[in-house]
Amino acid sequence: MTSNKLLPALALAILSFTTLAADPVGNGPLRGTGDLGIAVERAKGSLQWLDTTKMTSLGRIEGLGDLSHASAVFSRDERYAYVFGRDGGLTKVDLLTGTIARRVMQSGNSIGGAISQDGRFIAAANYTPGGVKIFDSDSLDLVADIPTGSKVIGLEDIPGNRFGFSLWDKDEIWIADLSGDPKNPRLTKFTNIGHQPYDALVSPDGRWYVAGLYGEDGIAVLDTWNLEAGVKRALPDYGRGEEKLPVYKMPHLETWAMVGNLAFIPGVGHHEVVIVDTATWTQAGVIPVAGQPVFVMAQPDGRRLWVNFAFPNYDTVQVIDVPSQRVVHTMKPGVAVLHMEFAPRGEAVWLSVRDGNRLEVYDTASFRKLAELPADAPSGIFFTARAHRFGL
Repeated sequence: MTSNKLLPALALAILSFTTLAADPVGNGPLRGTGDLGIAVERAKGSLQWLDTTKMTSLGRIEGLGDLSHASAVFSRDERYAYVFGRDGGLTKVDLLTGTIARRVMQSGNSIGGAISQDGRFIAAANYTPGGVKIFDSDSLDLVADIPTGSKVIGLEDIPGNRFGFSLWDKDEIWIADLSGDPKNPRLTKFTNIGHQPYDALVSPDGRWYVAGLYGEDGIAVLDTWNLEAGVKRALPDYGRGEEKLPVYKMPHLETWAMVGNLAFIPGVGHHEVVIVDTATWTQAGVIPVAGQPVFVMAQPDGRRLWVNFAFPNYDTVQVIDVPSQRVVHTMKPGVAVLHMEFAPRGEAVWLSVRDGNRLEVYDTASFRKLAELPADAPSGIFFTARAHRFGL
C-alpha cells in the first residue's frame, strides 16, 4: 500500500509528466504526427508546416537554404522530416515543434535522398562532387562516404537496408547494402544499363528498381529480389521513328503510378500516358492527355490517376479512371501546378500552384475545392504517411 506521505509527491510527478506530454514545447496541446506535412517554398528557402486533417498551415519554417529542387523523407515515427536542398544542405526538421533540429552542409549540389528501411540511415545523392553520403538519422553524423566519379540520381531505399542509385555520367546502377557494416557498405555495380539515366523509382513492394534514360529510348529495370539476373532493358522502341515534341520538363519517375500489374508512366515528348505490363515490362497501351505529363500519381486506392503537365499546359490537371483507361475530369487550378500529394487515405489531394502563390485542396471523389492556403511559390508537397512506404 502506498504511504500517505508519498501521495503528494506521486501526484506531482504524474501531473508533471502529463503536462510535458500534453505540451512538449510549451506552446500547444498534445498532437500526433500522422496528419502533418510540409510544402516547399522554393524561392524563400522555407517550408509551410501543414495540418492535413484540418487543411490549415501551422506556420512557416525558415532557414533551409536553396530549395529549388528539394525533396523530403520522414523518420519512421513521423516526427522528423529530412529535407534535401539543391545547395547540398541536409536539414532535419521537427514536425512537432516546427523548428530545425539540425542542419549540415554535406555537398556542393544535391539532388535528393532516401531513408533506410529500418530508419537508422539517411542517404544523400550528390551532383557536386558526386557520390553518396550516408548519415545517422538521429545525429546527422557522417557514417559512410561512397565516391562514384559521377553525378548520382535516382537514389531510392529498397528492402534489406539497401539503397539503389544511378550514375548519370557512367551509365550504371549501383546497390549499396548497409545490412552488414554500415560504415563499409557492400556495393553491387551494374554497367552499360543505358545512356544517361536521369531519374528512377522503386515499386511499392520494393522489388523493382527502374531507371529512366535521357540519352536514348527505353528504361532500365532491375529485379532487387534477383540481382544475379542483372539489369534488363524495357520499352526499347517507344518513341523511335516518331517526331517528338520539344521536352520542356523531364517527367519524375518517382511518381509513376503502379496499380496491380500495370504501371502508368509519362510519355517523354508525347501527349500521352504509357501503360506498361510489369509482368513482362512491355507496353500495353497509351492514354491521350492534354500535354506532356510530369507526374502521373495514383490515389491510394488505385482507382484514379492524377496527371499534371509541363509548359505550356502546366495550368492543367487531368484525372484518369483506371478501369476504363480514359480521362474523366479536367481542371485548371492555375499557372504552374508543380506537385500533387494525397491525404494518407486518398480522400483529398493537395496541389501546389507556384505562380498563384497558393496551395489548393480538392475532394478526390467530387473534385470540389475544399481549401486554399497562401504559400510563397510552392513546389513539392510531402506528407508523413510517406514514412511507411518504399521509394518515397
